[in-house]
Amino acid sequence: MNRPGWEQLLAYLRTGDSLVVTELSRMTRSLMDLLQTCQALEARHISLVSLRENIDTTTATGRGFLSMMGVIHQMERELKAERAAAGRAAAKARGKSGGRPRTHIEKLENARILYENSDKTAAEVCEQTGVGRRTFFSYLLQCRKEISEQAKEEPY
Repeated sequence: MNRPGWEQLLAYLRTGDSLVVTELSRMTRSLMDLLQTCQALEARHISLVSLRENIDTTTATGRGFLSMMGVIHQMERELKAERAAAGRAAAKARGKSGGRPRTHIEKLENARILYENSDKTAAEVCEQTGVGRRTFFSYLLQCRKEISEQAKEEPY
């Protein structure tokens, strides 16, 4: 996130200063950002005071609260990873695989031939053949590399 005023404030703070905010949600948008910012401030020996949440990192209670937030964040990340893994395993058990279905090589080859033998743009060819633009350009690049490698291998 581009926040020039926030960056200027952080650069202005010196060792021993206190950063006072009205509420933590005004400081960062995510728990991870908050924890990283608090660690950076702590490393510079700058205290943080939040008026709304009544947190002061110069006190044991304030530091403890931030530590608990860190533990909760870590637990949240691990639970999210576990749920994602369980979802992938369940999908695999149902015979599903991740990602989009692969485009058939015949479809790609037809698109390549149409593109190379007509005055249509790549976008027009992709729309006409139902091939995604990125997929088409990846295939086209792959074909051209193969042709180039074959030309190097064949003697004159």
